[in-house]
Amino acid sequence: MTVYRTFIRRLMLNYAAGSFLAGIAIASLIFAAPLDVSRDEYIWLAGVLCVSVCVMLLLEGTVFYLQLKPVRSAFLEEIGSFQVLQNVYIRVHRMPSLAVKRILGPHLLGLVVPGAVLSLELTAAGRITIPSYYVLLASLGCVLVCGMHALIEFYLTSYAVRPVLKELSAWSRKLFGRELTLGGRVFVPVSRKLKWSFFLIGASPLLLYNLSVQFRLQDWGYGAYAYWQWAGYILAVGLGFAFIGSRLMAREIMLPIQHLYERMAEVKTGDLRSEAADLYSDEFSRLVSGFNHMLRGLRSEAARNSQLVDSYFATLAAALDARDPYTAGHSLRVAEYAVKIGRLAELPEERIDELRKAALLHDIGKIGIRDAVLLKEGRLTDEEWEQIKQHPVLGEAILKQIEPADAMAPFLPGVRSHHERYDGKGYPDGLAGEDIPLFGRIIAVADAFDAMTSDRPYRKGLEPAQALEILEQGRGSQWDPHYAELFVNAYRNGMEKDTPG
Repeated sequence: MTVYRTFIRRLMLNYAAGSFLAGIAIASLIFAAPLDVSRDEYIWLAGVLCVSVCVMLLLEGTVFYLQLKPVRSAFLEEIGSFQVLQNVYIRVHRMPSLAVKRILGPHLLGLVVPGAVLSLELTAAGRITIPSYYVLLASLGCVLVCGMHALIEFYLTSYAVRPVLKELSAWSRKLFGRELTLGGRVFVPVSRKLKWSFFLIGASPLLLYNLSVQFRLQDWGYGAYAYWQWAGYILAVGLGFAFIGSRLMAREIMLPIQHLYERMAEVKTGDLRSEAADLYSDEFSRLVSGFNHMLRGLRSEAARNSQLVDSYFATLAAALDARDPYTAGHSLRVAEYAVKIGRLAELPEERIDELRKAALLHDIGKIGIRDAVLLKEGRLTDEEWEQIKQHPVLGEAILKQIEPADAMAPFLPGVRSHHERYDGKGYPDGLAGEDIPLFGRIIAVADAFDAMTSDRPYRKGLEPAQALEILEQGRGSQWDPHYAELFVNAYRNGMEKDTPG
């Protein structure tokens, strides 16, 4: 409702401002004209203007109510179906065009026609002595002013409806899980919009001034100073309308271009999530529709590629684990634990996905370790242990061979540093504290917990509670204290929930 109330207030404010400018222009045509008329004639002219304005406001209020009724119903009543919402969405898109009809119809039928008819009747009755030719010129001037008012109202309404369109789109996604769209439909072609805008912006000041020249040519008995003062006033009004109209037209053209440019900049950085908003009723609607269709295709392809990459990573991890039946599933479990820690640490989802892949491949370097060493059941010699300690370096070297290199870069630090210790006594680089890459510190906790709780040929795996105790004791020495604490607390809370009360 807040969006709707703001929309109505903006429409009313736009109309009031446009009508005020139009009223000043029309009044200048009638009352500021340097004609030799009496005070009583001015009173009659003021009465004609008041009657015409009242008729115009009555007609325009009725038309405005009818035009807005479907939109008002959508915000005040429950929406029963997607089709109803789609119809309202289209109606809101048509509001700028309807605003033109709302301005021109009542202005011409409620202001110009009654004003001209009443003025001619008063002239025929002898109440006013203004020549009929002046009434015709004044009517033509009013038509030009009405046209400029309609142009300004069109652009102001086009800008005002966009928050409403965004709100309706959000409702559609929430209520029906579907996107509202014009599907490339065009209600007001850019060519027509520019043609009439250029004509009114360029011609109105000249035509209004030309009307004032007609008074000079008719030589209706007023001084040169009074004439030029009035003509300058008319020209200023026309130029004022032209300036405002040109500013609004420029904004109308630049906003969709800027919007599409921003979305394209996001796509260039790899962000395919946000589509361009379908807020335009001209050919930009087709551009938006085409851009979003392309974006959905890119997302589909990216999702497919991501699935392939995930499968590739999982296959590598499974192939590695298959070398040793006692470590089967180790990489998958470490990845699961690492993701849990990442979520507890509130890492961005994109970083969590990178963490999962790094954890899947954290032991990939063991492919380069001979079976006689890797699968040895007895105690390792110092030389064999040194070979085992090289698997993080081997893993990094293997992943560096995969192209494109920049796609593998986020995983390398986690693979190389998952056996570093927080106190600096780990391997292969002897890093300490937060000098150890983030993924390495997280994977170290996950890897240690799974290793402690898994069975080996030479020992049975520890109970989870025992492994958690060891993790807790090693906080700040072997493992990062923050991530170890997050994992220990979360795992213990899960164990308590699973324990029957």
